[in-house]
Amino acid sequence: MGLSIRYLGYHAAGWRHPDADPGGSTSFRHFATVARMAEQSCFDMLFLADGIGVRVTDTPPGALAQSSQVADFEPLTLLSALSAVTGRIGLVATASTTYNEPFHIARKYASLDRISGGRAGWNIVTSWSDAEARNFGRDRHLDHDTRYDRALEFAEVVKGLWDSWSADALVGDKARARFLDPAGLHVLDHDGPHFRVRGPLDVPRSPQGRPILVQAGASDAGIELAGRNAEVIYSLPRSLAEARAHSEKLRVALERHGRRREDLRILAGVTLFVGRTEAEARARYEAMRALIPPELGLSYLYAQLGDLSGYPLDGPVPEPRDPMVRSIARALVDQAHRENMTIRDLYSLIASGFGAHVLIGTPERIVDMMEEWFSCGAVDGFNLCPALLPLSLEEFTELILPELRRRGLFRTRYEGMTLREHLCLPLPASRYGDPVAPALEERRA
Repeated sequence: MGLSIRYLGYHAAGWRHPDADPGGSTSFRHFATVARMAEQSCFDMLFLADGIGVRVTDTPPGALAQSSQVADFEPLTLLSALSAVTGRIGLVATASTTYNEPFHIARKYASLDRISGGRAGWNIVTSWSDAEARNFGRDRHLDHDTRYDRALEFAEVVKGLWDSWSADALVGDKARARFLDPAGLHVLDHDGPHFRVRGPLDVPRSPQGRPILVQAGASDAGIELAGRNAEVIYSLPRSLAEARAHSEKLRVALERHGRRREDLRILAGVTLFVGRTEAEARARYEAMRALIPPELGLSYLYAQLGDLSGYPLDGPVPEPRDPMVRSIARALVDQAHRENMTIRDLYSLIASGFGAHVLIGTPERIVDMMEEWFSCGAVDGFNLCPALLPLSLEEFTELILPELRRRGLFRTRYEGMTLREHLCLPLPASRYGDPVAPALEERRA
């Protein structure tokens, strides 16, 4: 179980809630409180989605002034700070392969991994918006195929740099004046279509071998990238059938690249509105829904479906026009047509969880659904995308967590120290055939 901790939560208008602190998204105290709560509940990891620019547009006019998703922290800086106030929970952050260089990413995440004692993960994204492009000297974003071709090479370079050090390369032998065994330090010397990187990395191997590789793309190119690299997938299915189909595509992609199907953890994004009764749960959802101004709601559909302000809000959802993220656009329209949703219904649902699967009900009903998806193999777990932090996490801990534990579906304590151990994922092999198991002394530290 992961916990996504961006902003004040995933609800577009959550900052207007009476219990919300509008300044929380740029308060370290806010994130430290949430991180400690999640660790006390034994979550596998904190997950920080990220975009490197203000991607909220004033379309339709008025939306920008109403959005709280413009004030943010740089995720690796925040997670490095959170590593000092936590001891077990994993720390996963997004970084773009389009607007970074491989050596930057390899070094930063390897540093976080060692600082945290083996708890880091990299969520690989290619980015998608022109707003980000304009922050990096481009007028427009790179096309879809170029982004993913670059991402495939980028990830291979990063993994190669993480293999720079064998686990026993640091000797520290004072008597023989040997700090390092040079045989355990490797030069990558990569020369490819997009990158030339010599290496080696100057950060030694971590207790978990290397950071966990996370990915979220659902397009064919995204699945190819996942098949080669991903150890955790953050998915956004809106039905059990969709979850099953996506899971099978991913596991087939792993096999195609000589990997084992079981070496992947698929976590579905969920936003929960829970109550002791169905009526209480529905009232919580409706109270939050009432806070969404139409302009802000429509802005949540703009990237995928275009400007819908000229359509009747209580009319049907039209087909997408040149969407920025194709897979998400198709899924949104299919769901709207399947469930006979209006534009207002759709934007309220998306604005409640920013694309995550929204569940409304009692603990028993919600856990029934989670157990069904898990038991049939459609997912390996869930990434909680709370509507409002810390309130939604408190509700999860009070109402959902006891029901999960009653059914034996959630741990009561951590068994290991690293994120890789939490997820029961194997240590990655080094391309150089070096030992990869960390030293016992380091694991005890």
